[in-house]
Amino acid sequence: MDQFDDMAGEQGEGGSDFIGQLPAILWQRRWWIIIPTIVGALAALAGILLIPPTYRANAIMLVESPQLPQEVIGLDGGDAIDRRIAAIQQQITSRPDLIELIERNGLYASDRKSKPLSKILEKMRESISLTPTDAGSQPNRPDQRSIAFELAFEYSQPAQAQAVAQALMDRVLQLDARGNTEQATNTVQFLSDQAAGLESQIGDLQSQIAGINARNGNVLAAGGMVIGSGAGSYDVQIAALQRDNQTLLMQRNVAQTSDERDPTVAAAEQRLAAARALYSETHPDVVIAKQALAEARRLAKDNTQKLPLDTIDDQIAFNNKQIAALRAAKAQENAEVSSRLAAQARAPLVQQQLGELQQRLTALNTQYEQVQKQLMTARAGVRAEDEQMAERLSVVEPPVIPDSPSWPNRILLAALGIGGGLGLGFVLAFAVELFLRPIRDPGALKAILGASPIGIIPVIESTRVPKRGWQRFVPLRRS
Repeated sequence: MDQFDDMAGEQGEGGSDFIGQLPAILWQRRWWIIIPTIVGALAALAGILLIPPTYRANAIMLVESPQLPQEVIGLDGGDAIDRRIAAIQQQITSRPDLIELIERNGLYASDRKSKPLSKILEKMRESISLTPTDAGSQPNRPDQRSIAFELAFEYSQPAQAQAVAQALMDRVLQLDARGNTEQATNTVQFLSDQAAGLESQIGDLQSQIAGINARNGNVLAAGGMVIGSGAGSYDVQIAALQRDNQTLLMQRNVAQTSDERDPTVAAAEQRLAAARALYSETHPDVVIAKQALAEARRLAKDNTQKLPLDTIDDQIAFNNKQIAALRAAKAQENAEVSSRLAAQARAPLVQQQLGELQQRLTALNTQYEQVQKQLMTARAGVRAEDEQMAERLSVVEPPVIPDSPSWPNRILLAALGIGGGLGLGFVLAFAVELFLRPIRDPGALKAILGASPIGIIPVIESTRVPKRGWQRFVPLRRS
């Protein structure tokens, strides 16, 4: 009994390992592996034979860098390239262009009989690809990198695939050349219109500023200061002339009444005394009073004959004219002072208005200078496009007729079919083994029953003796 326990223990220790039982498991479950492998191989063979081949014709186009610096022709970098790719792809895959290509090359003949045109166009769009690739930096200009485009078309017939790829390549080159020229021309036209509008606005602002300066020139030139009025001097002169007239009237009265009475000297002395009481010796009133007194004394000294009345009347008339002129001048100066005061009251508002207009004029001038620089750059770009010195596309590798299909990849399909079937077989075999959980060694049995088996009976395979003669036709009976 102990001998059987030791044997069971040894077999349990060695056979309980899953790796040790793996060959037996694979052999016992071999059909679970062989059948999926055969099915996978047959599926791969069917795919190779039944999947229609697809040929890919492609062309490589390079974006040639401009011969002039970017700051001269105003080109930007990768953003413009991406926009050009998107625009060109939208144009070459437009509905009219695709319909023309389908009609010209007889594409999708079988699909056109059973599918609507929209589905066929969608399928053709999916077969066209335009992708950029980085071609590396340029030897003469390491700061710039060359951008290449790969234009490809996939179809079931190689000749038609090449013809469509060639037509698409020609269309791309045409659209790129025309698009660059139109864009440069439109940019020049837009900037020219913008510059003309700015010139008009600048002219209007300059006219407004000139008009405000003309209407308020005196106040703005004087800095808002108003000179004081000279009305006091006019009043003094008028008063002096009026006193002269009174003196002349008194002389006229004296001349008309009596030659003996001559109160002119006394009156002149009184006026001089009154003037000295109020003013200094250099004051005009004192000076005039002195002159009047001297004249009165001279007249009194002479006293030989009466003054002529005509002379006195003429002097009074002249003095009255002087008084009227002084009053008119005084009124005019007062009017000017009032006008200046009114203008001075408006000066802050006028200066604020001028400041706002000047700020607008400065901003417009700055914007105008920027537009002029952009316009000069755009004109240089138009000239560069005309002389083919700007950025453009060139064909590096034209499309050729493909000699082998791009899909399906027969080697890949075969590998996927056989490998997938084999992997599925292993998964099924292990799944069956885990589900059935057969007892393959005494250790597993001991783990289930809790006791070692009494003995181990090996599997004895019987060998059949080949039958001879008529015994070959008699079935073998088992006891």
